[in-house]
Amino acid sequence: MGLFFGYLAIILLAAILITFGVEAVLRGSPGQAFAFLIDPSRPAPATVALIALTLIGVDALTRRPTQSVLIVAPVLLLLAWIGHEKRFYLGDPPYPTDFLYARQIVELMPLMVVERPMTGLLIALATIAGAALLFLLWRRSRFLPKTGLVGRVARLAIAIPPLFYFATHMDYASHSPLRSSMKISPKMWDQTANYQHNGLILAFSLNVPMANVAAPVGYSAQSMEAIAMDAGAAFVPARRPDIIMVMSESFWDPKRLPGVEITPDPIAFTRSIQSGHTFSPEFGGMTANAEFEALTGFSNAFLPYGSIPYQQYVRGEIPSLASFLKEEGYATLAIHPFQSWFWNRGNVYEAFGFDRFLSEENMEPLEKRGRLASDAALTDLLISEADASDDPIFAFAVSLQNHGPYEPGRYPDERIDVKSDGGEAARAAIHTFSEGMMDSDLAFKRLIEWAQKRKRETVIVFFGDHLPPLGQTYVSTGFMERTVSNRFGPPEELTRERETPLSVWSNRKGTIEDIGTISPAFLPLHVLRAADMKHPFYTGFLDAVHERWAVIDRHLAVGQDGSTREGWGRGALLDPLLRDYRLIQYDTMFGSRHGTERLFPPANAPLVAGRNNRINW
Repeated sequence: MGLFFGYLAIILLAAILITFGVEAVLRGSPGQAFAFLIDPSRPAPATVALIALTLIGVDALTRRPTQSVLIVAPVLLLLAWIGHEKRFYLGDPPYPTDFLYARQIVELMPLMVVERPMTGLLIALATIAGAALLFLLWRRSRFLPKTGLVGRVARLAIAIPPLFYFATHMDYASHSPLRSSMKISPKMWDQTANYQHNGLILAFSLNVPMANVAAPVGYSAQSMEAIAMDAGAAFVPARRPDIIMVMSESFWDPKRLPGVEITPDPIAFTRSIQSGHTFSPEFGGMTANAEFEALTGFSNAFLPYGSIPYQQYVRGEIPSLASFLKEEGYATLAIHPFQSWFWNRGNVYEAFGFDRFLSEENMEPLEKRGRLASDAALTDLLISEADASDDPIFAFAVSLQNHGPYEPGRYPDERIDVKSDGGEAARAAIHTFSEGMMDSDLAFKRLIEWAQKRKRETVIVFFGDHLPPLGQTYVSTGFMERTVSNRFGPPEELTRERETPLSVWSNRKGTIEDIGTISPAFLPLHVLRAADMKHPFYTGFLDAVHERWAVIDRHLAVGQDGSTREGWGRGALLDPLLRDYRLIQYDTMFGSRHGTERLFPPANAPLVAGRNNRINW
């Protein structure tokens, strides 16, 4: 019995050390990790207990005492390191859903290493050394005495019941006296505070239930029927204008950086025909979330924190601009000069109703600028596809050239002069980024000049998906206090850190002016307005929402009158329009589609040339 209590003491000590190590790595501060351990208002004892029980349970499976430390510790420390790096690049902590796009991270690793070569080298050396040490320790652990059947059963009896009981209390949406007694406090509306208070293990566990989207309060067939909306038929003018949308990777105005002089203006043309700005739901990455809003008219604000709809929720047909226009006789084309599995775009575009998706796998290689496919080549491809189409075309293109990081020397032919008070490293990053912006601006200008010469009416929408991941450059220039944007803050600060240029233009109407700053979810409304089209949801219900609200973000809603509502989704009184918006989105994506017939009615499209031969997946 004394040996067993000695074993438990060793396991408890190991759990404390693992907890300290995990928090030190995630927070980047041993001091903060120690503060977490000793703060009686935070659930460090619960974390230690969970890790200890897990170690005991794993020991029962390995049959050797303390061998579990060699399995559990590396896994948790790796998760903490991934979380630390994610916070560095994107500002968000790790979520369970991150595993859904692990392949994307692996593909982008070479780009990250180029920006931080010494860090990459140290990581590689540490990985090799850590793997070698783990291998040696594992070999030595084989000489530990084996645990008999009785001891293994005892360990499972100690570990499994409390772990199972604890797991049943991790649904943040339900009240739990157990959680309260252990000082576990879900802060799902502010994940930075969630991880700061609860620590990595518990905050990560609290986010597991978020993979399931619960029905909003009051959702039913009756509540959907009660939503007031324009149920008129969809209308498309007989002239059927071509519609081209370009979501430009990290397109942003670098002249907004304080203490920076850039000559000539890298986005001079875009500035001359700018309609307003998009308020991106993301910062420095997560392109797919901005794309989701722009194509569907739905909002990330109504989805769980940290979710990626493209990866998690698109499992069947979902109405989109593409599906509507396809039903109205359009050829629908998506283009992205990277691999189709990235962000699950291949499956998503098919579910959205695109006839074709041109990706790296099925298009002729595009000319590169730097290390990635150039915006100029992508524009040429867009033009050739539109000119070759016998039918009216809806084309949606996602560029790639300006993906970060922005290492010096990326473009050998320097056309821009940059002066900065933020130091040489900041100046070099700004220079590389500005060169890329000039390329994007010139490609956009080429697209507009081509459309101006066309007889067919053409609507073009051009916008940036999010601010670029310039990292320390933001701090060095004084643009932000951190390398990434905050999720919370004064409205004017969040707007500055999320706005990207937006242009909506037609070769019949010219620039659609004074759109202001809008969420990407309102882009379908402005696209169809520019094309003189009508739709029950995109120009009916969304128009009603947009008359009151310009920006709908998870933590901030901005009214058309400039008023702001921070934390709008947490109050007891939810704006009726936003309540109905949430109900419609849930009904369409997850529910029984009670309102689909009214909001997204099927259209009887006329026969159009070659329509049955356009599928190319």
